[in-house]
Amino acid sequence: MPSPSRSPSADAAPRNPVGTHVKVGSGLVRGALARAQEIGAECFQVFAGNPRGWAASAGDPGIDATFRSACRQAGLRVFVHTPYLVNLGSPTPATYERSVAAIAHNLRRGADLGAEGVVVHTGSCVAEGGVDAAMAQIREGLLPVLDALDRVDGEAPSLLLEPTAGQGRSLCAGVEDLGPYLAALDDHPAVGICLDTCHLFAAGAPLDEPGGATATLDRLLEVAGPGRLRLVHANDSKDVRGSLRDRHERLGEGHLGLGAFEGLLAHPGTAGVPLLLETPGSWDVGDPQLDLLRKLRDA
Repeated sequence: MPSPSRSPSADAAPRNPVGTHVKVGSGLVRGALARAQEIGAECFQVFAGNPRGWAASAGDPGIDATFRSACRQAGLRVFVHTPYLVNLGSPTPATYERSVAAIAHNLRRGADLGAEGVVVHTGSCVAEGGVDAAMAQIREGLLPVLDALDRVDGEAPSLLLEPTAGQGRSLCAGVEDLGPYLAALDDHPAVGICLDTCHLFAAGAPLDEPGGATATLDRLLEVAGPGRLRLVHANDSKDVRGSLRDRHERLGEGHLGLGAFEGLLAHPGTAGVPLLLETPGSWDVGDPQLDLLRKLRDA
């Protein structure tokens, strides 16, 4: 049986807040926030609109303010995920322009909601030999957006780059790919990294080996520098290492195993970094995964 839900604000701040992606459902306050509190999450992630469409949801200033205040009072750390359609490396002008607009909009919504980060997939380039052109347009599109970040209560969210699983001519699939990507953005201070454990594993990182998580994070610090890792998506994998397949599995039921998460949690580079589940059932009341992640952290 999972332990009873508790408010994170009742305890001292944990080394790594743990939580999950939650559905907005009946609304940000009555849906997402209520569910996060019901399951005892210490952080959570939401979509600020339709995850599979381009339509931009304007939000309601009153609801946004209530949500922002309630999360802050409860000590809940909030993250926003951009729509799946976003691809800054697309050679199609309409897709590229919509992607830039979607990122700018989600950063504004993130500020409205008090989110500390907005997650974006790093994209792919389907045009043969077009990687340099793709990176140039990423720079051209994102730097003005980052320099013009909206602030609410004096704060603005980071843009968190999430490397993909390596499928479809990915522009950034592993730790080594982060160096050129960050360089294209002039190592902008508003840019952080969201590591997805399933993606990393699918792209070939040896997270399933003894010491593999430690070695991967050591290399991340060398490539990206300290303080750049700002979120971890904690997901097991249905597929083997190097599969290039993005199929999330429940913790301990996939090919990574729990040792990968123990290694991540023990590494000094993850101190203070939230861990969010994106696994089947992780937002359901009574699901044991959140408590499992908490136990791994507190061991």
